Amino acid sequence: MDTPDRRRDPDKATSVRDLRASDADRERVADALGEALADGRLTMEEHSERASRAYEARTLGELTGLTGDLSPEEAQPILVDDRPVSVLFGRARRDGRWVVPVKLPLLALFGTVELDLREAVLQRRHIVLDSMVLGGRIRLLVPEGVQVNVTGRSIMCTREVRTRPAPEGPTIEIGGTMIFGSVSARSPKRTLRQRVRGRLGRS
Repeated sequence: MDTPDRRRDPDKATSVRDLRASDADRERVADALGEALADGRLTMEEHSERASRAYEARTLGELTGLTGDLSPEEAQPILVDDRPVSVLFGRARRDGRWVVPVKLPLLALFGTVELDLREAVLQRRHIVLDSMVLGGRIRLLVPEGVQVNVTGRSIMCTREVRTRPAPEGPTIEIGGTMIFGSVSARSPKRTLRQRVRGRLGRS
């Protein structure tokens, strides 16, 4: 998970679409364009033109404009969307490479909202999930180093946070109102190599 450098004005959040793209972001889009060429969704000329623009792109917004007509939202290589995440009697999920805005509204009415932040870009180091939960669930999967705080008002709502935060790491705050539901956050299990490295670091 990445957090953008905001040296110009620390009090003003950069627009989600104006966040800088990384080399990995460009490669994701290039791969998607290559697949579209292979199955006939793009001609050779279209692929060449879009691929050139992908490698020249400076922002995430420029990249997403190259693949928007090639696949549905859930299959996009990069998702730039600051709309609320809501579900009614079902499941809504965001994962992969996506941008988490400074404040993201969540609505879970007898359904589950799942947010996978392992490859996400945080618009700021302090993100607020403004939640409304009624008989629903919020599930977060966060990488190591991220602090998760549940600060919202809850009534008959269970909370479970099993993360491995770092002292100077980003913070995800889950606020709002949660009634007859559950909120959980966890970090992925460490691999054997990661566990060994952790023990060596403490010795």
